[in-house]
Amino acid sequence: MSEAQDWHPADIIAAIKKRGTSLSALSRNAGLQPSTLNNALARRWPKGEKIIADFLNVSPAEIWPSRYMQKIY
Repeated sequence: MSEAQDWHPADIIAAIKKRGTSLSALSRNAGLQPSTLNNALARRWPKGEKIIADFLNVSPAEIWPSRYMQKIY
């Protein structure tokens, strides 16, 4: 069974640009500093992940499956 791969950060940025804005503009529109949403590209940050995912009309788990997959032990 293959695991779903997280979107590459460049793909996330490209998807945002295809919708007519930038990651920094999205960050400012959310009331954050321009570079703040960059944190969600590099590490788990549910608030930032949700802002990005909502803008792209997908769930955060679709963009970052490794961060949302339930671990089975």
